[in-house]
Amino acid sequence: MSTARATPSPITIATRESQLALWQARHVQSILQARGHQVRLLGMTTRGDQILDRALSKVGGKGLFIKELEVALEEGRADIAVHSLKDVPMELPDGFALACILQREDPRDAFVSPQYARLEDLPRGAVVGTSSLRRQVLLHALRPDLAIEPLRGNVNTRLRKLDEGQYAAIVLAAAGLKRLGLADRIRSTFEPSQMLPAAGQGALAIEVRSDRQDLLAALAPLADHTTWLTVTAERAVSRAMGGSCSMPLAAHGQWLGSSLRLAAAWGDLDGGAPLVRAQGDAAIGTLEQADALGLRVAAALQAAGARAEPRT
Repeated sequence: MSTARATPSPITIATRESQLALWQARHVQSILQARGHQVRLLGMTTRGDQILDRALSKVGGKGLFIKELEVALEEGRADIAVHSLKDVPMELPDGFALACILQREDPRDAFVSPQYARLEDLPRGAVVGTSSLRRQVLLHALRPDLAIEPLRGNVNTRLRKLDEGQYAAIVLAAAGLKRLGLADRIRSTFEPSQMLPAAGQGALAIEVRSDRQDLLAALAPLADHTTWLTVTAERAVSRAMGGSCSMPLAAHGQWLGSSLRLAAAWGDLDGGAPLVRAQGDAAIGTLEQADALGLRVAAALQAAGARAEPRT
């Protein structure tokens, strides 16, 4: 009979070394320390951080940001890993689990520009930078006259490229800017009715090895149940669509009392099909109910013409 290990002292957090990733890891560190745990950080550089000259969709997707962290968990060099949930693949490798999802920060997209206050103010042909295929198709739907160009790098690198004049504006996650103390760079935020956020955007997830019952128990109090229900529904849409960062797909839930309204959008990068939208409402109290709502909205997307990716 196996016995559960005691919670390690200290708990080691595997984290990317970008400024935002370190903020996220230190945020979790401070919460755990307040609960009486000793916590240290293990900084790592992932392939997603190293490959900056190509779109993520061309080199393996957002999973490149977490693979090395998972190796550290598997080898016992770290105990937990902190991720931006939107970077976490819809299916985790065998032996890994999400121990908890923390309370969500602002999930919206932010419009950042030194000269213009809103997307509507940009002149025709202005260059807008984004690293997201989702944002590309949604921006194109809002302003087909703009030039949407790729933009990679950490938040400060993207802001520097903007300030150097390479772009008239860029679109970033509002959550990242707020967490880094850069909220003053936000000229305006896109309401979900304008630009639907990515599944899980603004939420932090903690990953562990699935056999670490000690850590699952220690991390359970950090979970925000409402956020977890919401993002479960959103991620169910992406999972049903075969979602990866090579698919321009958005999914976002908003609460109306005890009912969750889940909206989704799918776009065709080649412009051969119009933007497809779908939404559904349901009273949600369990993760299973949230998952079912996501599957229903994904089915509605496909019925309206969205194309799911084949599972490999």
